[in-house]
Amino acid sequence: MELAVKKTAEQIIETFPKMHKNTDPYVVLITTILSQRSKDENTEKAALQLFRDGWDMQTIANQPPEALYDRIKPSGLYRQKAKNIVDTSKILIEKYRGKVPSNIEELTQLPGVGRKTANIVLWVSFSIPAMAVDTHVHRIANRLGWINTTTPEKSEFALMAVLDPELWGPINGAMVEFGKAVCKPRTPLCPSCVVKTACRHYLRGTEKR
Repeated sequence: MELAVKKTAEQIIETFPKMHKNTDPYVVLITTILSQRSKDENTEKAALQLFRDGWDMQTIANQPPEALYDRIKPSGLYRQKAKNIVDTSKILIEKYRGKVPSNIEELTQLPGVGRKTANIVLWVSFSIPAMAVDTHVHRIANRLGWINTTTPEKSEFALMAVLDPELWGPINGAMVEFGKAVCKPRTPLCPSCVVKTACRHYLRGTEKR
């Protein structure tokens, strides 16, 4: 089972590699906060607007949350995100001397930072093996039959048990791209899927024909 899962995961990563444009820990952290419940294109627009005009950690920490509203509005939930971003920036300066911590315990103590956000920062910015699970990863891993879980939180630990650590980081971005292009939520494009012969959902469908 684990060997089959590993081979399928490696194929997904190879076919749908996720390239990160920026690996700066602060930029990755704030961008991932913006990405919560937001489409990729809206997140990118909000991040570009937030960091324009030379705005950095110090600049943002000195702003009232209201000053961020227009900049990050495309990402949605902008009032709460603005408050979390300003508060997080202040904590990073006051407690960590302007550095983003590189462990999940401290990261998840920051406002607006859950395990998914923390794990993305650990992998993208520090190359630390970390299993970030969002709705794409949770949905697709269960659809493929790798795991049988009910929440992304449970999926994180279940996937860590069946995937080698070197796959934890790359699989998140690859699953997101795979989910957008092929393994869509409502109408997966199974005929064109490169891993369909290893997918529980697809195989069940063929059995019924």
